[in-house]
Amino acid sequence: MKHFDPATAINAVQSLSSERGVNPSINDSATFTFPHGQTMTDTFHGETEGYYLYSRHWNPSNMALCTSLAAMEDTEAAWVTGSGMAAITCALLHCVQQGDHIVASMTVYGGTFAFLNNYIKRFGVEVTFVDTTNLAQVKAACKANTKVIYTETMSNPLLRICNVGELRKIADEFGAKLIVDNTFTPMIFTPHRLGAHIVVYSMTKFINGKNDCVAGAICGDSEFINGLIDVNCGTAMLLGPVLDSFRATSILKNLYTLHIRMQQHSRNAMYLAEKFNAIGIKANYTGLPTHIDHELMKQQMNPQFGFGGMIAIDLGTAENANKFMEAMQKQGIGFLAVSLGYFRTLFSCSGKSTSSEVPEEFQKAMGMSEGLVRFSVGLDNDIEYTFEQMSEILKNEGFVK
Repeated sequence: MKHFDPATAINAVQSLSSERGVNPSINDSATFTFPHGQTMTDTFHGETEGYYLYSRHWNPSNMALCTSLAAMEDTEAAWVTGSGMAAITCALLHCVQQGDHIVASMTVYGGTFAFLNNYIKRFGVEVTFVDTTNLAQVKAACKANTKVIYTETMSNPLLRICNVGELRKIADEFGAKLIVDNTFTPMIFTPHRLGAHIVVYSMTKFINGKNDCVAGAICGDSEFINGLIDVNCGTAMLLGPVLDSFRATSILKNLYTLHIRMQQHSRNAMYLAEKFNAIGIKANYTGLPTHIDHELMKQQMNPQFGFGGMIAIDLGTAENANKFMEAMQKQGIGFLAVSLGYFRTLFSCSGKSTSSEVPEEFQKAMGMSEGLVRFSVGLDNDIEYTFEQMSEILKNEGFVK
């Protein structure tokens, strides 16, 4: 199986520039020159190569990042946005119009849920939320006007795994696009190879890895990406959520260490999950044989990158969760903060933060406890010491004996 090779991506990026620096160049131009008037006209019509029209459309820095992302995702093309939500909303809006229908996972990120449940409906688009790990439920929800099936490879925050290949079969049966959010598991899954038509990311998280910017990406075939940026009717072109070229270049440099970082995130998360279970705190982690989707994940994953850096534990109540998280932050274990994919461990009570847009009845239906603590495990060099600190807090707070 072919995998993302940073060296190959660097060569592809360097070919876009006449400069020979080891790092990609930053091009901060908003507009670009043309040698002839006809060249400008042809570029407006999408009939040239190597020319840039305006940075809301393309610029060399964003093109370099997109070239590498497409190589990583094994797609024909990619386009980058100013946030993960911009990527998600543009991809969805470009696939539907008034009177269409979307089938979506009920366990998506809270912002995605709010967009689907509250915002997109004002344009006459119907949305049905289902458990996308239940294929019969997905198929039963689809209709003649279903244009999109939307899911996450690893759900937020319950860490369930969807069967991308089987969902693609259902999408094809109804003539719908399968859009997969792979934010939790870059490199671990390659959703396009598994069957996804379109892959979206919040690059703010693992891909960038520094929590110093917000950014998103849409990966798909050339027809879809070119449609997104069409000057007359492209959703991304007309809504304008362009990524700043300085940020694009910064993310590109961080992309080349992603494979190493994902391996370390996975090693640390596996260690913590096994240790939590050993002291009587049940850990929800896809790398454990006891996880409901463990075997499915093994069938779909690129094994050299591990099972990912996300863990969840249930402390019963939000009060217990807050007490534990506040003590961990005070001890210097990590930060009580939303987001994920950072080099330090981040933890949050999902039902009261990143999933707070999801109504309580949906949280209960998906099995989310108010005491669920979601960890994005960091790149700690001494994870054994990290766990010793966590274990001591759990004992002091009376969660374990």
